[in-house]
Amino acid sequence: MSVALSSGHYCEVAPGIRLHYAQAGAPDAPLMLFLHGFPEFWYAWRALLPALGEDFHAVAPDLRGFNLSSKPTEVEAYRAGAIVKDLRGLMRGLGHERCTLVAHDWGGAAAWTLAIAHPALVERLVILNSPHPVLFARALAADPAQQAASEYMNWLRRPGSEELLAANDCALLTGFFLRMGAASWFQGALADAYRAAWAQSGAIAGGVNYYRATPLHPPTDADPGARAVDLRDEDFIVRVPTKVIWGERDTALLPGLLDGLDRLVPDLTLVRWPQASHWLIHEHPEQAIEEIRVFARAGR
Repeated sequence: MSVALSSGHYCEVAPGIRLHYAQAGAPDAPLMLFLHGFPEFWYAWRALLPALGEDFHAVAPDLRGFNLSSKPTEVEAYRAGAIVKDLRGLMRGLGHERCTLVAHDWGGAAAWTLAIAHPALVERLVILNSPHPVLFARALAADPAQQAASEYMNWLRRPGSEELLAANDCALLTGFFLRMGAASWFQGALADAYRAAWAQSGAIAGGVNYYRATPLHPPTDADPGARAVDLRDEDFIVRVPTKVIWGERDTALLPGLLDGLDRLVPDLTLVRWPQASHWLIHEHPEQAIEEIRVFARAGR
């Protein structure tokens, strides 16, 4: 039986930085953190939190820059190291020393980084359609198909992209769901909740600042992007048990990003969903719950 879900909780994770979060389950149960991507917020996990809260303290924050969390204006405030510090501060604030991480898209980028840099903090890692940084960097530098699929990143990096995204009742943001999967789930009360999150002051700018802060983007004539980044395999080995669930109909993050992943993640379980797009947790929530539950329980 699912447990109650509540939102409206806050934790100061660093001086001047508060993260809003939703939660389900007993606070003294093992922690399971859920990390969303762009252009989402904690609500992406609304179906998973109550179910997984049966066994865990299931917590889904709004990452910095999104919805009700703090939104620094400096682009540098959205680099990976800052997001990882937020997560460590959230864990401490919640009274936990370790967690199981479940993450999608930009949340996955933060989760990969945390697991690589601080494996002692991560019991198990579940990644949904978010590439390992080494494989993503190399694909962006040299793979024409992935460069074309990720060209939207350079558009988002441009000055003023937040104003264009906000125009016409956030029509372009809605298009993210429609272009990257037939998003029949994005309608009604759910779509209203997303538009309310985007309407929070500074929220769209906070989201696009993730793209502006990363060196991992397709190269252009003016900016070498990922071609200027040299990541050594040995510095990015993931030393925690990891399950990667990948919707193969993702048009932004292509299945080729999985090639060679077992070299970087020795303890890897890879699950491919041929029927799923980038928005797999919305399309197949019950299947996601079961995959995560089985993997997480195996570590208890």
